[in-house]
Amino acid sequence: MLFMHSPNPLTATNARMSCATVFLPSNAFCTCRAAIPRRSLCPTSFQKLQNGAFNCRNDNSMKKNLSIPCGLPLDLTPPPIDYDPLDATMAAESKVAEHGINKTYDNDDEALDAVDNGVVVVDLSDYGRIRVSGEDRIQFLHNQSTANFECLCEGQGCDTVFVTPTARTIDISHAWVMKNAISLVVSPMTCGRITEMLRKYIFFADKVEIQDITERTSMFVLVGPKSNKILEDLNLGDLVGQPYGSHKHYSVSGMPLTVAVGNVISQGGFTLLMSPAVTESVWKALLGQGAIPMGSNAWETLRILQGRPAPGKELTDEFNVLEAGLWRAISLNKGCYKGQETISRLVTYDGIKQRLWGIRLLSPVEPGSFITVDEKKVGKLTSFTAGRKASEPFGLGYVKRKAASEGDTVIVGENVVGTLVGVPFLREQPPPS
Repeated sequence: MLFMHSPNPLTATNARMSCATVFLPSNAFCTCRAAIPRRSLCPTSFQKLQNGAFNCRNDNSMKKNLSIPCGLPLDLTPPPIDYDPLDATMAAESKVAEHGINKTYDNDDEALDAVDNGVVVVDLSDYGRIRVSGEDRIQFLHNQSTANFECLCEGQGCDTVFVTPTARTIDISHAWVMKNAISLVVSPMTCGRITEMLRKYIFFADKVEIQDITERTSMFVLVGPKSNKILEDLNLGDLVGQPYGSHKHYSVSGMPLTVAVGNVISQGGFTLLMSPAVTESVWKALLGQGAIPMGSNAWETLRILQGRPAPGKELTDEFNVLEAGLWRAISLNKGCYKGQETISRLVTYDGIKQRLWGIRLLSPVEPGSFITVDEKKVGKLTSFTAGRKASEPFGLGYVKRKAASEGDTVIVGENVVGTLVGVPFLREQPPPS
């Protein structure tokens, strides 16, 4: 069997912008297709391997078509002072990502347990990534979404929400302020809509450019209490303990890699944004440090258990941004922006009529089922999962504020008993007192 060995720890050289460069030698390759464990490959490469797209030969005189580094050390040195990863990605003749996301690695329960006791790595390359550049980019996003971008500096980040003029939620976005651009991470189903919406609001004099860079980049996230140790073992420990959204830039074999604090599901863990050319090297390095791969089925279960709202489910035209509980992403003090009037009225006059809850259920029930209290309709179930080991039914749903609160019993659907509970994602962002 061929396994990934842990990289040799080396000390990074401090430099202006506190950045480092990671160089991986290209002269070490695995040599047997049949010997590669499924988990050692990122989803796209495993799919190609199954389809016979790669061909590896032991004979050094023969050309190798499979180049997957394994057991490689990390040599950390500073990048150029003016280095910007998004500029580098857009300028390079980088390959286009082929995002084949694995539904499962046949380890869903193990991966869910690792979220509590270890660390998982998830390929979220299907999530949308939008590059906003130009001299007016800060003011533009400040006016088009709910966060206060004017208070952020290079190397910082935040959550922001794109809403309709009536404050109905389109999507949550994870934003990083970089040297020459702002990177936005959005859900797969909203990337096209948000890209076109932003372009629509660029006026003639605005110096702003919007680019969908989803196919030019890849993205992994680390989730779990041992995420910090993995970064420390890879000599990226200077990010540990930094504020949510903080990020730094590196280079793997000359291609850009950005590592940021937090991910789309929690303030803990980390996000890695990179060129598709180095996804295999990064994936194997993370597995070599002990990360457990998580497929999209387990990720959806985790999303629901964490209480992270999703477009088309909790984020629709039926519910506004405050009912979804996205307080961390909303500035109540900045100037005019889309949806501000509605949000201000809701806050001023306590007009939030319903709230998103986790619901611990006694048996499975279909999303869309009504929620009742004393036979009165008080809400709707928006998401459902069978939970760990398919034995812990759990859902998310909106319930009228005056009808029930945490710990109360509700009926979901015809006769399924449920209990309202708080969820981690929303506990991280309580409403202002």
